[in-house]
Amino acid sequence: MDDAPLLLSFGRGRHRITARALACGTDLLVSFTGGDTPHIGACATAVPRPNLRPGGPSSASASVLCVPGHKEDLPARQAALALASACGCVVCVCAGFHVDDASPADIELLQTNFTSLLEALTNACRGWPSLRPPAGGRP
Repeated sequence: MDDAPLLLSFGRGRHRITARALACGTDLLVSFTGGDTPHIGACATAVPRPNLRPGGPSSASASVLCVPGHKEDLPARQAALALASACGCVVCVCAGFHVDDASPADIELLQTNFTSLLEALTNACRGWPSLRPPAGGRP
């Protein structure tokens, strides 16, 4: 994979969610948007770190900012942590998806589509060579 921006989508119609990923040096910037009204509802930044348990899988720590009244803080955090842990780089995720008059079934489908899209994006980004920091550490 080269360092051209990556565009992936999952779902159909008003339940479609799109991820746009861009390598920023050895860091990763991602947006997740969709629904009837794409927007920025929350942003999360995660930094990879060793697992607190010796021998455990790599982990990450995250900070989140959420626009008041929006509920994308949890998916933004989930994506930032997953991508930072998998790719070993700093990740910033902005998320915003809204379905007008959403029923519980609409919300469940958006969550399912988001989870599937995050899995596909994580797998794609693992092969992005520029995301690995140099052996001497971050600049």
